[in-house]
Amino acid sequence: MTPTLSAGDTAWVLASAALVLLMTPGLAFFYGGMTRAKSVLNMMMMSFGAIALVGVLWVLFGYSMSFGSDWFGGLVGNFDKFALHGILSTGDDMPLAGTIPELAFVGFQGVFAIITVALISGSIADRAKFGAWMVFAFFFAILVYFPVAHWVFDANKDADGNFIGGWLNGLGVIDFAGGTAVHINAGAAGLALALVLGKRNGFGKDPNHRPHNLPFVMLGAGLLWFGWFGFNAGSALGANGVAAFAWINTLVAPCAAVLGWLVVEKLRDGHATSLGAASGAVAGLVAVTPACAAISPLWAIVLGLLAGAACALAVGLKYRFGYDDSLDVVGVHLVGGIIGTLFIGLAANPGAPSKGEGLFYGGGFELLGKQALGAGSVLLYSFVLSLVIGWIISKTMGFRVSSEAEEAGVDIALHAETAYSASSAGTGFHPLGAKAEAEVAAFNADDLLTAPSAKTTEKKVKA
Repeated sequence: MTPTLSAGDTAWVLASAALVLLMTPGLAFFYGGMTRAKSVLNMMMMSFGAIALVGVLWVLFGYSMSFGSDWFGGLVGNFDKFALHGILSTGDDMPLAGTIPELAFVGFQGVFAIITVALISGSIADRAKFGAWMVFAFFFAILVYFPVAHWVFDANKDADGNFIGGWLNGLGVIDFAGGTAVHINAGAAGLALALVLGKRNGFGKDPNHRPHNLPFVMLGAGLLWFGWFGFNAGSALGANGVAAFAWINTLVAPCAAVLGWLVVEKLRDGHATSLGAASGAVAGLVAVTPACAAISPLWAIVLGLLAGAACALAVGLKYRFGYDDSLDVVGVHLVGGIIGTLFIGLAANPGAPSKGEGLFYGGGFELLGKQALGAGSVLLYSFVLSLVIGWIISKTMGFRVSSEAEEAGVDIALHAETAYSASSAGTGFHPLGAKAEAEVAAFNADDLLTAPSAKTTEKKVKA
C-alpha cells in the first residue's frame, strides 16, 4: 500500500523536532548550573556551538551519511542526498518518510545529532578550549555519529522489500529513540575525552567544583524532560498509539528514577538533594529512551527505579578509578544507556509496539544477546575513535586550557565575558580579581554626592 501524507502526523513530528531542539538549550542550563560560576558561559557555549555546527553539517551531508543509500554492508550511507538533493519538492511529487514529508524526517533526526554532540561536553567542563571543542565536534559528527545513526536508525528497504539499512537495525537490535546511537555513543566519547584532557585542578578536593547554581540545574532538567516527550514519542513518526505508548513510559520511568536516586542518596549520604532529583530524572529518561516502545509501563517503573539507583552509584566511580568526568556523562548517559538497552532483552513485551520478545516473556537469550551486541559495538567504536580524535587535537592545537586560565576561569580567559558581576545576587566574581571584586562590592554611589571632588581637593592642597 502506497503511503499517503498525513497532516496530523506531520504536525506532530515537526512539533517534536522543535521540542528536541529545545533540549539542547535545556542541557546548557543543566550543565551550566553544575559548573563553577566562572565556567558557566563556556559550558553553555559548547552546547550552542554544537547546535550551530552540527545543524550545518547535517543539512550538507550528515543526513545523507545517516539515511542515504547504503554503503559497505550497513556501515554508512552514501552522498546521494548531499545538501538534501532530491527531497526538496513540496508538490505532488514530494518524497515521504512513511506518512510525513521526508523533509520533516530530516529535521527531526537532525536535532538528535545536535544533542548527541552537545551531551559529550559535560565530561570536559572547566578546562576545555572552545575552538578545540568545535574541531572535535566536527570530526565526531562525521566519523562517529553519522555512521552510528545509520547503523541504528536506518531501516530502509529497496523496491523489492529487501533490507538495505544499517547493520544493527538489520540484526534486530531494538533502540526506539537512541539509547545506543545517542546516549551510549555520547557517554563513551565523554569517557575518552575525560581521559585525554585529564583531571581538573583540585579534582575531588576543591569544594569550588560543586554546582554553583542549582536552580539552573533544576530548570535544565525540566526543559530536558519536557523536550524528551518529543524525543521519544516523536520517534513514532506519527500522532498515533505508538506515540501515546512511548509518551506514558517517558512520564513514568523518570518519575521512578527520581525516587530510586533519592533513596540511594538518603541511605548513603543521609539526605536527598535537588541535584539528585534532577540527575535521577535524566537517568530515567536516558534508560527508557531505547525501551519506551518495547516494555510495558509497569516494567518502565522497574527500569526507572533500577536506572535511578544504579546511576546514583555509578557517578562515584570516577573517584574510585581516577577519571574526571566533570558532569557525569559516563555515570548517567553511558551507564543509563547500557541499562535501558539491555533491559529490553529481559522485559520486551511482544504486545508492545516494538514487538520484541524478552527473556521474561519466553524469548530466551536471543534478544538480550542482540542488545548486548548493539550496546557493545557502539560503545567500543565511539570510545576508540573519540580517543584518537581527542588525542590528535591535544597534540596539535591543544585541547586543554592552561592551568592559569583554568584557575582564573575559562569564561574570561576564552570568551572575555563573565556570567555574574560582583554586585549580582549569589556567588560572583570579578575578571580583575578578588581585590577589584571587594572594591566594587564596597562601592556606594551615594558617596559621590557627599565626597569632595578631585578638583576641589586639588585646589585645597595647592592653597
